[in-house]
Amino acid sequence: MTQLFSKILIANRGEIACRIMRTAKRLGVATVAVYSDADANAMHVMMADEAVRIGEAPVADSYLKGDVIIKAALETGAEAIHPGYGFLSENPDFVEAVEKAGLVFIGPSASAIRAMGLKDAAKTLMSEAGVPVVPGYHGSNQDVDFLAQEADKIGYPVLIKARAGGGGKGMRKVERPEDFAAALEGASREGEASFGDGHVLIEKYISSPRHIEIQVFGDNHGNVVHLFERDCSLQRRHQKVIEEAPAPGMTDAMRKVMGDAAVKAAETINYSGAGTIEFIVDSSDGLKTDAFWFMEMNTRLQVEHPVTEFITGQDLVEWQLLVACGEPLPKKQSELSISGHAFEARIYAEDVAKGFLPATGKLEYLRLCEIARNDSGVREGDVISPFYDPMIAKVVTLGGSRGEALARMKNALAETRVIGIVTNTAFLAAIFSHEDFVNGQVDTGLIDRELETLIKQDKVRSQATALAGLCALGLHEEQSQFQSFRHWGSASNRVVLELDGEPIEVNFQSLNSNGSVVHEVGEAKHKIEFVGADGEQFICRIDGQVSKFSLAHYPGHLVLFVDGKSHDFALPDPLDAGGGDANAGDSVAAPMPGLIKVISIKVGDTVKEGDALLVLEAMKMEHTLTAPRDGVIAEVNAKAGDQVEDGVLLVVLESVDE
Repeated sequence: MTQLFSKILIANRGEIACRIMRTAKRLGVATVAVYSDADANAMHVMMADEAVRIGEAPVADSYLKGDVIIKAALETGAEAIHPGYGFLSENPDFVEAVEKAGLVFIGPSASAIRAMGLKDAAKTLMSEAGVPVVPGYHGSNQDVDFLAQEADKIGYPVLIKARAGGGGKGMRKVERPEDFAAALEGASREGEASFGDGHVLIEKYISSPRHIEIQVFGDNHGNVVHLFERDCSLQRRHQKVIEEAPAPGMTDAMRKVMGDAAVKAAETINYSGAGTIEFIVDSSDGLKTDAFWFMEMNTRLQVEHPVTEFITGQDLVEWQLLVACGEPLPKKQSELSISGHAFEARIYAEDVAKGFLPATGKLEYLRLCEIARNDSGVREGDVISPFYDPMIAKVVTLGGSRGEALARMKNALAETRVIGIVTNTAFLAAIFSHEDFVNGQVDTGLIDRELETLIKQDKVRSQATALAGLCALGLHEEQSQFQSFRHWGSASNRVVLELDGEPIEVNFQSLNSNGSVVHEVGEAKHKIEFVGADGEQFICRIDGQVSKFSLAHYPGHLVLFVDGKSHDFALPDPLDAGGGDANAGDSVAAPMPGLIKVISIKVGDTVKEGDALLVLEAMKMEHTLTAPRDGVIAEVNAKAGDQVEDGVLLVVLESVDE
């Protein structure tokens, strides 16, 4: 066996850097981390054997500075560079620079990356190799009228895609010809901003699509295998939300045909290392061997690789290191098999109720369920900044069957505790309870179709509010406190909580010496008795039913975990008489820090509710801010190119006389 590297540098951050380090440490390979000013105390920096500062917080000034990263590798004595995913992982110029410096790039060759880097050229190449390709226009003509004509030929709906795109950026679905020009402009602009390439291609939009991808692996001896499929159909804005392996409804025949096509695609470009062939599948009549088409190849390790590791029992990072050292693949195709079923859910810091806006802030409290695999790059006390992807953790579960893996995921999400920043955890839990998903009826449009149901924020049960009121005064901690509370001159009291900015008054009174308290929340009344404690959990009887709950606090907040749900209540300062009505209907403020890309209005313009006012770019995605009501523009306090902070007033409408 070839000697493994003694030391590698990881040209990435966060979760994937930590993931690579775990395998490297197990194999006895030393690791070098790189970090920006924003990541000086990050988890991946603490895990590494060495760490080198490479620049300021923005990615262009740090994690995209290939020359600085290569210099760090040389100065620390690293023999190879692992790019992780994102950043420089699919940059062929960086690969060549690494090799020119005498280092090994742990990934495919520059020529392979280039062959698959542009979607139009890749599809032409795959078509010539006999791999099925989605109907569309993949040429170089970017004239608006010409592309509109091509869209007409293909037939609506069509999908506009930035040819250098990824992660849903620079992608627009167009339903009608009259919407084509605006969608084209937005896709091209986002492609230019994200990838420095505004060139687009046009494809037929499949009406009942599933996104099924095949994990491939090649070595430098001409061997290529596939490690079966992953279903990544659960998407939002063309970005993956939940992945699973194997794909629901997959047949042996379909798996063989797709696997063979993926291997052929990799062999066509002499691929070495980990890669993924992504296919779009028409599921309108089940999975059929003649109804799948090549979309693109990701020439790197995928975010969702843990589900493949779970069902195959293989460590894909270990495979990467072995192949990069010149070893042949550890397994032949005949030696690989599927065992069990796995799910991955990505927990993000994002505000689902506000259109999935990325969120920033401090992780005041973080507990991830121990029954699941949790790939994370953050710890309690860390700050989710606006500079990088806001993923908190990937939660991965394995079961002997799909139902078992799904049940474990539901339990894992229910026991996940994240406080101090809004997350999508409840949204993920709603998906895993959705009837269609539970039954394996998945396609890429499921989330969009069921969005209202999935993000529906059930009003916090009055029982939970009553319990929070009790906990706000600490009356849950000792039964004697119930009694002493009763012995004060008044047998009743009240506390005011806030939920989503709305005050909730809870009135309660002690009934007797056994610790019973009646809470009134609006019209509802609940009898609560404190029973005891079980570790970090408290036990109570609410309206005769025993329930366990736990608590967490951070400044000005009390968070109640009960019945698998979390409820974050603000604790208003009773001495604070501030406030007032800001009349939000008359103005539009920045929902988060970002860059103003487009201003669509000027002072004096008449707008209707819902009209686009401006486009704000944040987290490398474009967000359109719209008019809150009909009216006339009175103020525009920004211009294209301005960098704005969260809460800055951007547009004001003229006041409406009562």
